Amino acid sequence: MSFEAQSDELITSRRNPLVRRLRSLASRSGRDEHGLVLLEGTHQLQELQKRPWRHFEPLHVVATPSWLAAHSSLIHSFPGPVLVQRLSNEALQACLTTVQPDGVACLLPFACLPPQVQSPTFALALDRIQDPGNLGTLLRTALAADVQQVWMASGADLLAPKVVRSSAGAILNLPAERFGPDSTDGVEKLAERLNQARVAGLQVVASLVPDAVTNFQVQPYWELDWTQPTALLLGNEGAGLDPLLLACCSHGVTLPHSSVVESLNVAAAAVPLLLERRRATMTASTQKIG
Repeated sequence: MSFEAQSDELITSRRNPLVRRLRSLASRSGRDEHGLVLLEGTHQLQELQKRPWRHFEPLHVVATPSWLAAHSSLIHSFPGPVLVQRLSNEALQACLTTVQPDGVACLLPFACLPPQVQSPTFALALDRIQDPGNLGTLLRTALAADVQQVWMASGADLLAPKVVRSSAGAILNLPAERFGPDSTDGVEKLAERLNQARVAGLQVVASLVPDAVTNFQVQPYWELDWTQPTALLLGNEGAGLDPLLLACCSHGVTLPHSSVVESLNVAAAAVPLLLERRRATMTASTQKIG
């Protein structure tokens, strides 16, 4: 590993060009312009370090002197080159969206994000998920459930700071693709991808309310054969599933619950569905061994 200071200078001014560049990464246009995603905080750097990878282009880390003094071993543990720039607490706080940053951030090139999976056997499809917290939680649950690929029709930006934080590092390990640029185009492109999945042999499963009217069978989620190659489709927080996407589905599942509650939060509903698929495949593997 090559660890070197990008500059001996301690940046203290909020008007410094590097501070302005880091601040621009809070927006989608800034991330696209620079080809970078900003990882804020020690936890995200630790998650990045856990990845079984080698980076040949330098990672750029900005940190306060006190953070560097306490975490030099983390910086030295990366297998590739790391360039470090020191910032004062005030300058770093001006760069980041975290209310109380813990002293470090990393500029990660888009090229270091997980590559797309061409033929997944378990995919999660999301229809215009708007809330960044919901999206981050969905990504984290998907990673825990061994989802191989996420497809998303428009909605929140996968690389927005709040999504990256709430995903707890999942975006660093889970291939995810957002279709757009707008919701109409995003839905059309996701529909095309789901139809391709069906042709490839995946069952496309919609999560629906119990009284949904469809042209296919809708059943409680535990009755579905989750051992089959599957793409699970979840709808928008307010509008549910777009009819164009619903037409792509071969199966529907419900999460029966008390009528006192009209519907479940999409991130909460995803947990039993995604983990049921993992349970079913694990159980099937155990039975084959036995």
